[in-house]
Amino acid sequence: MKLIANLKQTSLMFALSTSLALPVLGWGAEPDAEQQEPVAALPLEELRMFAEVYGRIKDAYVEPVDDRELLQDAIRGMLAGLDPHSSYLEPEAFDSLQVHTSGEFGGLGIEVGMEDGFVRVIAPIDDTPAQRAGIKAGDLIIKIDDMPMQGLGLNEAVEMMRGEIGSEIRLTIVRDGVEKPFEVKLVRDAIKVVSVKHKLLEPGYGYLRITQFQLNTAADLRKALAGMGEEQPLKGLVLDLRNNPGGVLQAAVDVVDTFIDEGLVVYTEGRLPSSQLKFSATSETPAPTLPLVVLINGGSASASEIVAGALQDHHRAVLMGTNSFGKGSVQTVLPLGSDRGLKLTTARYFTPKGRSIQAQGIQPDLMVEEGRLTEVVHDDFIKERDLAGHLENGGVMEQVKNGDNGLAERDFQLYQALNLLKALNIVSSGNQD
Repeated sequence: MKLIANLKQTSLMFALSTSLALPVLGWGAEPDAEQQEPVAALPLEELRMFAEVYGRIKDAYVEPVDDRELLQDAIRGMLAGLDPHSSYLEPEAFDSLQVHTSGEFGGLGIEVGMEDGFVRVIAPIDDTPAQRAGIKAGDLIIKIDDMPMQGLGLNEAVEMMRGEIGSEIRLTIVRDGVEKPFEVKLVRDAIKVVSVKHKLLEPGYGYLRITQFQLNTAADLRKALAGMGEEQPLKGLVLDLRNNPGGVLQAAVDVVDTFIDEGLVVYTEGRLPSSQLKFSATSETPAPTLPLVVLINGGSASASEIVAGALQDHHRAVLMGTNSFGKGSVQTVLPLGSDRGLKLTTARYFTPKGRSIQAQGIQPDLMVEEGRLTEVVHDDFIKERDLAGHLENGGVMEQVKNGDNGLAERDFQLYQALNLLKALNIVSSGNQD
């Protein structure tokens, strides 16, 4: 079977299915003889213990337990013990896995994972019920409606959050900096994720946001770049990857290829030969020299980190914001029969310089926290023009206008990114004189 490369924040996306079309690996292809690992003997003592626990549950549990249920629970437990992203996909979850590549699905619009038995929000998706309700990256969901999350698996939490479009759901949230848990009411909706959004911040300075990496993301990005540069050539671009939970690996590679014309973009390493891949840029690069600032934060994960890490390693962009999420592992979906699957972590990915992002994330070049700009009010200073008998300028008096602080008030990080682009443009112009 062909590997469909897809790196997504594989904690499931509440909107809800699981994640985008994850990699499908050919299982059963034997490694080369040189790469085969010695087969360890099965631990007989642990097998005996498993059989004993199984028997005692069957004999002594307060209610009769079906053998099929016990074995399914054992499979779930095996996978849950590996890492937060490996899981057993039962029929409904396996079917819904196919939805995300089209970018349209139903639910709340939250990318999540498990942490200490609770559901942790990785990122809300733009223009979804979760984002409109103020859900933030890092929030802990401790209760859905009246059901506590402690002890439930991620798949079970996802199932609880699914429902009919238009139906209400209550999430109880714990947030850093907020003293007590609070409740948020949301209405489930059909979610259609627009992968690429763009606009001109000022003449010559573009803004391009990728909300999620889909199959058509790179093509949409290139169209947006061409459209913004129609009236006048762009002097600089802000690429916003904040709260982008990831998506299709090839889309991330193609986005990087938009800005670099040679060199390694990302590579993966795993135990199977088919998990060892390298992706490189091509010479077909629309914007190899356009000044570029990339915004990241704690909600930037997986494919977002591939893009940020590659552009940083190639010294192609200045990264600004806060540390990214730190998901540097690849999940593969392995079908089990016709209606079930296994989502298994099979590889780690690395930046061109060999950095593993796993559990560390990408550190920006310029740390800029999310904030709000407030104006400091000064008493009016007396200036030269206020003095009696001052000399006139002798030329045409120009009215000096203060810049628009609206952007600074709405999005301080983006405001700083625009200022940096202007500075880079000034320095570049000075070097050409």
